[in-house]
Amino acid sequence: MLIEMKVFGLAIDPITNTPIVILKDLEEKRVIPIWIGLFEASAIATELEKVSFSRPMTHDLVKEMLNVLGVEVQKIVINDLKDNTFFAVIHLMKNGEDIMVDSRPSDAIAIALRAGAHILVDEKVIEKSMSMDFGKKTSDLSTYSGEKLKEFLENLSPEDFGKYKM
Repeated sequence: MLIEMKVFGLAIDPITNTPIVILKDLEEKRVIPIWIGLFEASAIATELEKVSFSRPMTHDLVKEMLNVLGVEVQKIVINDLKDNTFFAVIHLMKNGEDIMVDSRPSDAIAIALRAGAHILVDEKVIEKSMSMDFGKKTSDLSTYSGEKLKEFLENLSPEDFGKYKM
C-alpha cells in the first residue's frame, strides 16, 4: 500500500553533518528519514522557502523542460529500500501515457515539490526504514535503531531544521 507523505523539514545529522529530509504521513503518525546530499538538500530547501533565482537551477530546469514537452509530473513513489539505499520512481504523464523514470528520492522530491505532485512511500519501505542498519553509514550512527531513531526524530526541534546557505 502507498502512503502519501509530505516534506516535514530538513535537518542535519549531528554526527555526520549530512542533510536529512524528513517525510511524515498526512496524519503525522509515521515518519521516514532519508539521508541526502547537500546539493539535493539545497534544492529542496529553496523550493520549501520559495527562493527564486534569476536563472533556473537544475530541478527548475527539469520541471520547465517537462512543461515545454507537455509532460506532467503525476507523483513520485519511494518504492524500495535496499542496503540502506532508498529508491524512487517519478510517474510522468504524456498524452495519456504513464511513463516511469527511475530516480534518487532526493531528486524526485525536489521535482515533486516544484510540480505540486504527490509524494508517496510504499508501506514496506516505511517498515524497513525503522529497522535500518545505520552502522553501515558510520559506526557512530549504530545507536539510531528502532526506538532510538523514533526518539531522535520525535525530539527534533525547529532549531534543528537549518536553512542551507547558497
